[in-house]
Amino acid sequence: MNFKTFLVFDKTPNSLKIKSFLEKKIKLTSLSKSKIIIVIGGDGFMLQTLKKFYRFKKLFYGINSGNYGFLMNKFSNKNFLKNLTSSKTVQIHPLQMIVRTKNNQIKKSIAINEISILRQSKQASTITVLNGKSTIIKKLISDGVLVSTPAGSTAYNLSVHGPILSLDSKKIAITPISPFRPRRWKGKVISEKSKLFIKNLDINKRPISAVADNFEVRNAKTIKIEKNKKISFNLLYNKNNSLHKKIKIEQSRNETL
Repeated sequence: MNFKTFLVFDKTPNSLKIKSFLEKKIKLTSLSKSKIIIVIGGDGFMLQTLKKFYRFKKLFYGINSGNYGFLMNKFSNKNFLKNLTSSKTVQIHPLQMIVRTKNNQIKKSIAINEISILRQSKQASTITVLNGKSTIIKKLISDGVLVSTPAGSTAYNLSVHGPILSLDSKKIAITPISPFRPRRWKGKVISEKSKLFIKNLDINKRPISAVADNFEVRNAKTIKIEKNKKISFNLLYNKNNSLHKKIKIEQSRNETL
């Protein structure tokens, strides 16, 4: 593997310690000359970095210095070079959202994990969700709804009891957040080719925000969501701990209190 690498890191003590180690172990170069971008941090930092640098069409190798680090690789002083050399590429595509606000402003963003539609005040949100011309749910009263990618299905989506999607499922998950009416609606798994349209049914009394990973648009009136196949993220994972494997482990996990 070509070890022309560019290093990106957050400023935590653990990240700086790993950075110091890598600077002695591998030769670093500029972003333009690099083939691999090594990202040291947690999942949130990785999401920010992917969005910032995806246009350069590089490989991304994440090293976890945060908590869980689902999108990252576990760091090993002893086996770092071996892990990097034998790492495998996983390609993922983001969701694209186009938001029209109450003031008719248009805001766009991509999401690698999920797009969250969230109530913006003490009032529950009231929304309708369409897939093309078909109605998925006519009126959902809830704290909001998530639209999740397979890569993001083990994140916020899982915490609100949404389904875990296999990375190669070619599906996206729609999961309600604290649904009030209809109380028993559990959401829906749909094709990644779907074109979703979400509308706020009471924009004045019940404002909502649309959040693409960590990018928020407030006072959303309508939100269009679909997968953007023109954008690719190429992530490197250690041979024995791929993103596919991590998702399968979550699917089989049986946690009790």
